[in-house]
Amino acid sequence: MRIVVASGNSNKLREIAQIFTGYEVVSMADAGFAGDIDETGATFAENALIKARAVRDALGCDALADDSGLCVEALGGAPGVHSARFCGRHGDDAANNRLLLEKLQGVPAEKRRAYFESCVALCFADGREIVVSGRTYGRILSAAEGEGGFGYDPLFFSDELGKSFGVALPAEKNAVSHRAKALAALAARLREGK
Repeated sequence: MRIVVASGNSNKLREIAQIFTGYEVVSMADAGFAGDIDETGATFAENALIKARAVRDALGCDALADDSGLCVEALGGAPGVHSARFCGRHGDDAANNRLLLEKLQGVPAEKRRAYFESCVALCFADGREIVVSGRTYGRILSAAEGEGGFGYDPLFFSDELGKSFGVALPAEKNAVSHRAKALAALAARLREGK
């Protein structure tokens, strides 16, 4: 099965291809989609549907989109849907991480609880739609650990791994990540034919 992923983020595309095995994962650019998609949703699920529908409608294909981000309890769930542009610019990981640390300055470790959430939408060319989600829990460190992963990974200490996503091997992170849990839920729905 060929699935076009509504994303231009090479890190996200690589992760999806590593986790969602058995499918031909193609980027929207490689499939011929050249436009920008305005993510105007108030939730991860709304944004995932906006992206997947845009690619499906433009190309007439099955399209998958993930919208995900970091939710920090001490910040009332921020950065949330604004995770990629927390600092005001899209995709500036270093600036986003600096701002997160600034906002958490003086907050003790036990109050730095956080989770990553991923919502995945699969919109079929025939009009059917599936939306699933996954979360992984942890806390925000006071300084980055490791250089692996992307985004907030070096600041996120995973409860399940007992270390930051920045030092985790890709296979370790992919076994417990929010995106892995969402894609596993999607794979289960596809096996069930729902």
